[in-house]
Amino acid sequence: MGQEGVESKRGGPRAAGNIRLPIYMDYHATTPVDPRVLEAMLPYFTEKFGNPHSVSHSFGWEAAEAVERGREQVASLIGADPRDIVFTSGATESNNLAIKGVARFYKGRRNHVVTAASEHKCVLESCARLAREGFEVSVLGVGANGLIDLDELRRAVNDRTVLVSIMAANNEIGVLQPMAEIGALCRERGAFFHTDAAQAVGKIPVDVERLAIDLLSISGHKIYGPKGIGALYLRRRPRVRLDPLFDGGGQERGWRSGTVPAPLAVGLGKACAIYREEGEAESRRLKVLRDRLLASITSRVKGVHLNGDREKRLPNNLNLSFEDLAPGALLAALKDIALSSGSACTSATVEPSYVLRALGVSDALANTSVRFGLGRPTSEAEVDYTADAVVREANRLRAEAATLGRASA
Repeated sequence: MGQEGVESKRGGPRAAGNIRLPIYMDYHATTPVDPRVLEAMLPYFTEKFGNPHSVSHSFGWEAAEAVERGREQVASLIGADPRDIVFTSGATESNNLAIKGVARFYKGRRNHVVTAASEHKCVLESCARLAREGFEVSVLGVGANGLIDLDELRRAVNDRTVLVSIMAANNEIGVLQPMAEIGALCRERGAFFHTDAAQAVGKIPVDVERLAIDLLSISGHKIYGPKGIGALYLRRRPRVRLDPLFDGGGQERGWRSGTVPAPLAVGLGKACAIYREEGEAESRRLKVLRDRLLASITSRVKGVHLNGDREKRLPNNLNLSFEDLAPGALLAALKDIALSSGSACTSATVEPSYVLRALGVSDALANTSVRFGLGRPTSEAEVDYTADAVVREANRLRAEAATLGRASA
């Protein structure tokens, strides 16, 4: 179905090229539900409304069958066994369950956790919670390209290390960490390897066997599925065990108590199935559009810095900083384009991005950063409109600043 499958119903004014305004360029924050996903979900809100844990009648059996089909579709996308998939409310819960659950279960044998300074806040805060509980936590730095140093990781992991948590793809700068090498190192040292793959799954190929991943977090609303659903891959062979976060009825084999929302599980499964069929072509298309956007901006605006590795990054991500602009000025000027300066989860803060600080980016540049996230509905016309608007407003703002500077001199 391609990009037409999630055509936005925005009713805003038309711009040049027959595109609708405002333009959405924040697909790392969230994605629209693909109509095919919505179609698959709808019956489970109405006539197929049974509780999947009701085992004594057909309404429950029908819902349970749908949940298991969704579980199989999630597992198939990442090369896992369906029995290794635990449904959660989203990647934040999956990350908390993986990190806290594993550390607490094995604390009598190993009490050291390793992560990186550029991880999502929920990973860093989970590790901080463990540190307050008495665990040893090592937070690795990242290079100017946003990637961890494998030699530094090798020095950090020791015979007390229970878990290494490194995200597959960064939510702000889109860089891709060396997953296979990290997985091999963890296996060699007897530590479990967890990855926050909320931004990677549904954007790039991920195979838990090839990459030696033991725990992996997924979010539905990042891959054209519904909000409120996610999954944790929890390896059984070799077996990973953890302490649950919730006490209750023992659903999800005791790892995550609570009624599994059948419509949402169906939606997540369908979203994974769509990417499995169409993802390779979609990624190629988005990479072409991303490179077109980057070339169009950098060829016409001076002093633009690409944050993160140029090649080892998601096909739909750009994170750019602009010299000699006031903090937030460019974002404020681009009123008809939905963009962000970083993670939606930290948008209430006014400080420079901690991810960009971890890369060594100055506060002045970090405060001018703009994250461009392209998605399934993004068209070439929208990319060109966005590039033209960025060029126009960046050059205008600089000209005005220069004029004010001369007037005050």
